Amino acid sequence: MFILKKKGYEVLTASNGEEGLQVARTEKPDLIFLDVMMPKKNGYEVCQELKQDPELQKIYVIILTARGVEPTEEEKKRIGANEFMAKPFSPIKVVEKVSTILS
Repeated sequence: MFILKKKGYEVLTASNGEEGLQVARTEKPDLIFLDVMMPKKNGYEVCQELKQDPELQKIYVIILTARGVEPTEEEKKRIGANEFMAKPFSPIKVVEKVSTILS
């Protein structure tokens, strides 16, 4: 997410899902990127907890998935993410996506 910092966005990071939830609860960001594969709690679990919390449920969540591992429509509804983005992706596309969401 270096490119987002370079473009002037404040970027917070977490090394695992539990830490990510703590950061979200403390900082209440406008947008969160979650990787499916995270230690302690995966991206799906973190997203579900965010969307069940009245104080955090409006945070825009993008889940990063490996190409070809995107969940079914039923799973997407259960998980509750706003979007899913397959890896690998272009850093330019990420900046464009963030700019669109936050403007």
